[in-house]
Amino acid sequence: MQKPPLEDFALRETNPHLGGGKISGDKLTSTYDLVEQMQYLYVRVVKAKDLPTKDVTGACDPYVEVKLGNYKGTTRHFEKKTNPEWNQVFAFSKDRIQASFLEVTVKDKDVVKDDFIGRILFDLNEIPKRVPPDSPLAPQWYRLEDRKGDKIKGELMLAVWWGTQADEAFPEAWHSDAAAVSGTDGLANIRSKVYLSPKLWYLRVNVIEAQDLIITDKGRFPELYVRAILGNQVLRTRVSQSRSINPMWNEDLMFVAAEPFEEPLILSVEDRVGPNKEEVLGRCAIPMQYVDRRLDHKPVNSRWFNLEKHVIVEGEKKKETKFASRIHMRICLEGGYHVLDESTHYSSDLRPTAKQLWKPSIGVLELGILNAQGLMPMKVRDGRQTTDAYCVAKYGQKWVRTRTIIDSFSPKWNEQYTWEVFDPCTVITVGVFDNCHLTGGDKANGAARDSRIGKVRIRLSTLETDRVYTHSYPLLVLHPNGVKKMGEVQLAVRFTCSSLLNMMHMYSQPLLPKMHYIHPLTVGQLDSLRHQATQTVSMRLSRAEPPLRKEIVEYMLDVGSHMWSMRRSKANFFRIMAVLSGIIAVGRGFDHICNWKNPITTVLIHILFFILVMYPELILPTIFLYLFLIGVWYYRWRPRHPPHMDTRLSHADSAHPDELDEEFDTFPTSKPADAVRMRYDRLRSIAGRIQTVVGDLATQGERLQSLLSWRDPRATALFVIFCLVAAIVLYVTPFQIVALLTGFYVLRHPRFRRKLPSVPLNFFRRLPARTDSML
Repeated sequence: MQKPPLEDFALRETNPHLGGGKISGDKLTSTYDLVEQMQYLYVRVVKAKDLPTKDVTGACDPYVEVKLGNYKGTTRHFEKKTNPEWNQVFAFSKDRIQASFLEVTVKDKDVVKDDFIGRILFDLNEIPKRVPPDSPLAPQWYRLEDRKGDKIKGELMLAVWWGTQADEAFPEAWHSDAAAVSGTDGLANIRSKVYLSPKLWYLRVNVIEAQDLIITDKGRFPELYVRAILGNQVLRTRVSQSRSINPMWNEDLMFVAAEPFEEPLILSVEDRVGPNKEEVLGRCAIPMQYVDRRLDHKPVNSRWFNLEKHVIVEGEKKKETKFASRIHMRICLEGGYHVLDESTHYSSDLRPTAKQLWKPSIGVLELGILNAQGLMPMKVRDGRQTTDAYCVAKYGQKWVRTRTIIDSFSPKWNEQYTWEVFDPCTVITVGVFDNCHLTGGDKANGAARDSRIGKVRIRLSTLETDRVYTHSYPLLVLHPNGVKKMGEVQLAVRFTCSSLLNMMHMYSQPLLPKMHYIHPLTVGQLDSLRHQATQTVSMRLSRAEPPLRKEIVEYMLDVGSHMWSMRRSKANFFRIMAVLSGIIAVGRGFDHICNWKNPITTVLIHILFFILVMYPELILPTIFLYLFLIGVWYYRWRPRHPPHMDTRLSHADSAHPDELDEEFDTFPTSKPADAVRMRYDRLRSIAGRIQTVVGDLATQGERLQSLLSWRDPRATALFVIFCLVAAIVLYVTPFQIVALLTGFYVLRHPRFRRKLPSVPLNFFRRLPARTDSML
């Protein structure tokens, strides 16, 4: 695969004609001031009255056809009704209009051929313009005309006006550029929508003990544990150490619950009577609506719950027998945690679940999704390649989905959305997808999945406040055969701060709510809960109408980013090396000073060192002043653009095809045995190197410990005597003289140096480590 030039993957600053160019001072006055204005001709068909009948039955099945050039939209038809009400809106894009008259025709639905009832013609030059926030145009009654222009019986109530995408009628209107889409489901799948993530809670189930359990086999010690089920989440406690009918556990089980609560929490006490064989001793179901909610670390009251035993007899129906067994638990919904449903690195929301604990917002984020250019063909329809693109943006609990632009490699959306911002250290994610559900949704195309075209992440803390960023972002997707540019998406972003003081104060606050620090969850719990949270969010959003599908939600939430990847491991290693490069550069510079590579610099360092030793109170001010000057100096080269996907940083442009093939492998693997064996051997060799490095680090630490451990009696004796002599010398000698002598000795001229290692280094390398005891 031939690699495109790196410049092709770069971010480009653009200069679109935002808001129709209406500028007043620094702010754009249009409602949609972060997008380009798109002119539409709107036709609202409200109702008709006194329609004449045309067919032999004397009934009228009316519908309205709105025609503008080659574009034609129709309302639904009513059977046997002369006074129908439609209240439907049609929108025709001005860019595609090739006619001078608008024709609105009323027709009578018939089996063979629809009958003409009457029509109304509008000259496009005579249609008024409306600009929000003007009130909607009031519809008027128009008398129907025949084909000759003569007035006939029947009237139609219409409103016709020129407007923009800022019009309230725009989201629900029938669009001329989607005329090829048929069916109610297909039309619903192309419209813009706003979705809200379900409100997620952590459910803590503290299983304390059970009493008076009835064991079937009383001749053995029971192995008792509790299994808890919430929806598709199943957790179980460990086996109780007290092998009796009154077991104790005192163990926490954590679940993710979503409002509205639909399923109860089901607990069962079970006895492991053999391998892969359990006996249920009792069950209880707890409706989530009655579970206590807590906002802080104070424990809620524990309660006893009765257990019901379910006995199933062959040939009989299930019957319930109540008995005196009880289970003691403390159950609560945790409102003080933030339910992590995103990757920690790309979180868009860090607030706790309980709304009472939310702090006031610090600003507003506005996003204008303008257009895309150069999109790749994603599918073949009617023998030709095509793309039906739409965007999804996610920030906090609010998801937005733009309308789908049919059959276009350069779609123009020009839609603007707004979010409240509660923390500047958050990320907004914008994804571009290809719509594969235009022919009736899941019923006709149930196995189809919307294809990903690419996504963009923008961290709010990297944006200057009140500045409009207009850039064209490359849409990069990693494929098994390498990184591929799928096109570009043009966005306009503005982060407006309502209180600079509050925003600065946020930088001193903990990133997560305080419960994450007072009662932290384990890493294993967080991974499991994050998986459950993403599954819950994707399931709930896929049940919306129209659905935001599972593959879209998982791609936006970076599900699967934790899986092993050789490419990502290399990228992270080189990121660490880049971080350490500053320290390495300082070390090299110090080595050059010590070796007098530049005598003038070395002499100046001697003088500076002498001043700092003689006046130690200047050390900290000097360090902070130096950092201040570095920061001011780098201000000239501060980043002017938001960060974007970097193929070089990600090692996507240099990854070996086999490494990418491994990254896209399923879990568990679906590759043949030879490929798995080769990858396993490669992983073993890498792990062997890491093992050696970790062992070397452990060896150095053990040598440090052995200084005083008397493992090597002669070495420890030498070190102890040295410490005694050093203590006496340092006691009788002023510290400044010791520091000066030490510094000048380290900075001595090369002619006074030996090329052999120093005495302390030789001594340290001879110290014993515990490697001798390793098998």
